[in-house]
Amino acid sequence: MEPYFNENSEFILYNGDCAEVMRNLDKCSVDLIFADPPYFLSSGRTVRCNGIEKSIYKGEWDEPKSLDDINSFNRRWLSACRGVMKAGATIFATGTYHNIFSIASCMMELGFRILNIIVWQKTDAKPTLSRNYFNFTTEYIVWARKDMKTPHFFNCELMEQINGGARMSDVWRIPFLSSWELRCGKHPTQKPLRLLYRIILAASKPHDLILDPFAGSCTTGIAANLLDRRFIGIDQSKDYLDYGLRRKNEIKDAETATLFLRKMSENNEEQMVMVNHAKSQSRLRMIETGICYMRAGDSKGSLLVTPGFERLQYVLLHTNGEEASMYRLKSKGHFQIWTRETLETYGLQPSHAPYYIVLLFDNSKLIPIKKEVNLKENMNTYRAKIRPLSDFIGIK
Repeated sequence: MEPYFNENSEFILYNGDCAEVMRNLDKCSVDLIFADPPYFLSSGRTVRCNGIEKSIYKGEWDEPKSLDDINSFNRRWLSACRGVMKAGATIFATGTYHNIFSIASCMMELGFRILNIIVWQKTDAKPTLSRNYFNFTTEYIVWARKDMKTPHFFNCELMEQINGGARMSDVWRIPFLSSWELRCGKHPTQKPLRLLYRIILAASKPHDLILDPFAGSCTTGIAANLLDRRFIGIDQSKDYLDYGLRRKNEIKDAETATLFLRKMSENNEEQMVMVNHAKSQSRLRMIETGICYMRAGDSKGSLLVTPGFERLQYVLLHTNGEEASMYRLKSKGHFQIWTRETLETYGLQPSHAPYYIVLLFDNSKLIPIKKEVNLKENMNTYRAKIRPLSDFIGIK
């Protein structure tokens, strides 16, 4: 069986029926599966919105079916998935009420163990066209592992780090597609990279093999490669696979790849880091005392607290962009205002203003940071700034 596309076994695409293709893949070789199967929503009817007729039709593959046909379809592809999964591998399958109960039922019938039913709430969901229902803002994701007994991988600690230090729940508030994800085209059921970013980090390790049996525009593959994972995608439509290849070519540009990785890692719960330059002697004294200080505002005396300060959990001290060291704050999102005289009683030597913002941190434990962090930004090197924790702990 020849792939439709193969780039160094890191990004492989097959064109065909997913169950047939998976039966020809290596058994027990896949670490993680993300599946976005048909929801069976395309009734073909039209709805009038703002005077414009809109058709609710995505394609023949999404046309409604009987319950028996839906169950038979889901049982078939899930059985094929199970054959290629390693012991302890997991699968995430998406849906709405039209198909998700069938998927969960078939999983249990085939011997999967359901781990969570995740609710994905779209923070920017468009209003439901019909006014006969509550507004539809959510989709569901069943997370299950291959069998009942073999342990699975879950990076709980990392999920806490990107969730503001709290245990991540099974309700995910993630926005829908953004314009930067649609520069190469559009797929009618395309998923946002932010969603796949979280799933891949939660349930896989670098260099793991990730499979998407309904690859479509290859969002799973783009996220997988950006996060140093290998990818196999399957789809019946060559047009959609070609769209996925255009997206794959897009991230060959280093600047685009960096931009996408930064954007898809953004979330409103992530812990933040105060990055503060200090002269070498002052930095060492801050570490000795567990006191980080900076001027309170600009030359006019104003105090500006930027968005993200409430999630501030770490401080990173450096001198001219070098000798960086990071520590955890004693109180999340809290700061004090001290006078110059108060700081001087601790052996510190402030010299630019009468008042200072003070952050107290635990100086007994140095937090490891990734080696390739660049803190040199010309004049901005010397300005205090808030950055997300993922910039420093190497979330990939």
